[in-house]
Amino acid sequence: MITSIAFTVYPVSNMERARAFYEHVLGLHVTHNYRDVWVEYDLAGSTFAITTTDMGHTPGAKGAVVAFEVSDLDAFVHKMKERAVPFVTEVFDTPVCRMAVIEDQATNHITIHKRHA
Repeated sequence: MITSIAFTVYPVSNMERARAFYEHVLGLHVTHNYRDVWVEYDLAGSTFAITTTDMGHTPGAKGAVVAFEVSDLDAFVHKMKERAVPFVTEVFDTPVCRMAVIEDQATNHITIHKRHA
């Protein structure tokens, strides 16, 4: 029986640039670093990882998308725009949430998400 998602991983082509984006732009904190080829960020019971190892995947928006929940979507979007982060999709509403889609340095898409109360 599946009980949870263990981790989500994105392939990246340049670990230094990717870490700068995820740590300095998005504000994630490293929880594990394996030889600078696999870096993990623990987030409220789940893990997001980036890797330069060849696992048969190439960087870029060609598959799954991670969605990060934020406490204040408007403030987070404002901060991303101040930092010149590319937006794939501006903020939009759904019946259950509001979200926007940004792009990292390897062209992976990242959903920034806020559930309705």
